[in-house]
Amino acid sequence: MISVTVKLFAQFRNDRFKIEQRDYAEPISTRQILAELGIPTDELGVLMINNRHAELDQLLTEGDSVGIFPLVGGG
Repeated sequence: MISVTVKLFAQFRNDRFKIEQRDYAEPISTRQILAELGIPTDELGVLMINNRHAELDQLLTEGDSVGIFPLVGGG
């Protein structure tokens, strides 16, 4: 069992949560967490693990903190 903290930012918080502790029976990738939350990968702007840029298929370990940021538009 691993426990990770998931932090959502901007519109990803809508109808979800700001920060949540989640437990998983086996290692899980950041891509699997996005799918579980219903966040399409094409809407992903920045993905951080423990305050460092991360890859989409990176596996999480016990105590990791994941930050999920949407694409930012503007001009």
